[in-house]
Amino acid sequence: METPRSIEFDFRKEVIRKLIHLASLSIPLGYWFFLSQSVVLTVLIILTVFSLFVDIGRLFSPPFSKFYNSLFQSILREHETTEKKKNLTGATYVLISAVICIALFPKIIAVTSFSILIISDTASALFGRKFGKHKFKKIAGGKKSWEGSIAFVLSAIIVILFTPKIEYTFGEYVLAIIASVGGAIAELLSFDIFDDNFAIPLATGALMWLFYIGFFPEINLHSI
Repeated sequence: METPRSIEFDFRKEVIRKLIHLASLSIPLGYWFFLSQSVVLTVLIILTVFSLFVDIGRLFSPPFSKFYNSLFQSILREHETTEKKKNLTGATYVLISAVICIALFPKIIAVTSFSILIISDTASALFGRKFGKHKFKKIAGGKKSWEGSIAFVLSAIIVILFTPKIEYTFGEYVLAIIASVGGAIAELLSFDIFDDNFAIPLATGALMWLFYIGFFPEINLHSI
């Protein structure tokens, strides 16, 4: 049974995790303002391979696992440390999803969908842990809340208001907001199936792309 002290400790732990998570904003910002697709992908692939090797060592080498946990145990989630089911860390999934998004999606979609992952996943996790009283009882193992999902969508709308558009039409904002709702749904449905760091940007980006193709076929997504 969780005590108020344990809940507060878990929240502080989540705050630390999400502060680190927010550092990943350097990926879409760097890609949009400073670096070409090829440079960003080269750097990300190198980091992803390194992170995968670290995870392999953590999962299959007890001495390395002990060393790794001594450094990062305080910020790892239970599913990242349990021996019952071997899982990659959230950081590795962030890198993998970044590589896929930037490699596959048009630049504007990759930047928007990945920014939503970083900002909205952070808002959802922190707000849900602190204020989440109304749980989805039949979804996500009963661990996700309406409050967290609402925080996800509202923060995603803010992200959409500030991220670039092709023509800045009202329709572009609407389709991006609808896609962000799809990202929130993906976060819920992916629980215990896919890591949300993987599911959110891919679902959001894929929906945005489909909506652009379906409703604004005249817009050249590769014009910027």
